[in-house]
Amino acid sequence: MKNRNKVISLLIGIFLIFSLIGCTNSKDDSKPLSKTEYFMGTVVTVTLYDNKSEKIIDKAFEEVKKIEQLVSINMDGTELDEVNNNSGIKPVKVSDDTYNIIKKGLEYSSLTNGSFDITIGPLVKLWSIGLPEAKVPTLDEIKGTLKYINYKDVEINDSEKTVFLKKPGMIIDLGGIAKGYTADVIAQTLKDEGVEKAIIDLGGNIYALGEKSENTLWRIGIQNPDQTRGEIVGSINVKDKSIVTSGIYERFIEQDGVKYHHILSPESGYPYDNEIAGVTIISDKSIDGDALSTSVFSMGITKGLEFINSQPDTEAIFITKDHKIYLTEGSQEIFKLTNDDFEIMN
Repeated sequence: MKNRNKVISLLIGIFLIFSLIGCTNSKDDSKPLSKTEYFMGTVVTVTLYDNKSEKIIDKAFEEVKKIEQLVSINMDGTELDEVNNNSGIKPVKVSDDTYNIIKKGLEYSSLTNGSFDITIGPLVKLWSIGLPEAKVPTLDEIKGTLKYINYKDVEINDSEKTVFLKKPGMIIDLGGIAKGYTADVIAQTLKDEGVEKAIIDLGGNIYALGEKSENTLWRIGIQNPDQTRGEIVGSINVKDKSIVTSGIYERFIEQDGVKYHHILSPESGYPYDNEIAGVTIISDKSIDGDALSTSVFSMGITKGLEFINSQPDTEAIFITKDHKIYLTEGSQEIFKLTNDDFEIMN
């Protein structure tokens, strides 16, 4: 329990921060209603600013729990566990939630030509970054693992809602997309219950529902990738948007003075090594931002900007290791720099 509390304390400060979060449940009608629990390996906070009902907020967390029990790779007996255990054996019928997440993951795997690949599970388990058993694997171990990674070897059946991994040893890992899907489900749940103003935070996957107040947008801080908690480089003003950040500062291991971050390349088997320190995706759907925030690491700044500019209703903020900030066309209009140690380049 002591280690769990340390993890929770660390995660609360990571990624994005915004000025109004931190309030707790209160009978004072002027204050938001907020609830925090630990799910999906991260701290989950839902804060309601109108229609402040504990029944509604509890319903949102029931959705989080349900999805975790379906697709967590770190829990035994989940639907995803059954799919992986039957790799090379037979198709497995799954629920709508599991099927929808996997199908969307395959769409992004194809869109990014495999730089985002939901079959990266064997590689994630090999490195185990963020877990006590984390290690830097040998080159032979990596080469032996890469043969199990290929999203094209996943077969899905829309009519039967089945998933089949063709090769024994394949493992689907939905860690790069499940939180985004969950944030979208929570947002829809709140909307269905009449909530118009809320902030959803799944360990840095932020969804800003509605407006802070009439004609006032939510102000979301963008994390300084040099810091693990609290400090921002700037902010954006948004409504009804998802804001997802991935960075090399999130989780890493160090060996012989070299840091290895957790964003792994399905092609090389090693963490991506380029100029990017962090990237934030602003999109209508959090599942899109989740997948894209990971996949653009493989592209670098120039191709990453071109790729995001080609995606509808999607913007990005790239931060490099040498403190330069690159903005897509739309993010130039909403991003405000507040940290003098960083420089906007376009």
